[in-house]
Amino acid sequence: MSAPQSEAFKKAVADSKKLTSKPSSDDLLALYDFHRRGHCQGARPGHAKAKKNAWQKVVDEGVTPEQAQEKYVALVETMKETYGYDENKVPEAVGN
Repeated sequence: MSAPQSEAFKKAVADSKKLTSKPSSDDLLALYDFHRRGHCQGARPGHAKAKKNAWQKVVDEGVTPEQAQEKYVALVETMKETYGYDENKVPEAVGN
């Protein structure tokens, strides 16, 4: 089941795809953690072990979906400063 998504969260998701350089693995994992928790209220995601464990840590810490969305937004804002941001960048296709 999906949690209701705030407009700020939706914008941050879109903005995260317009960073001009690739974030570090740790930053990407943190982004995933908060996105997954902010977006989903259901069972653990069926992805790689590191992602599962990181997601479970956020859940175990009692982070609500709403709090995860707020943390995601703040993290994207920090990443925009760290990695650069281009509002006009066309997001890259994934899986090609």
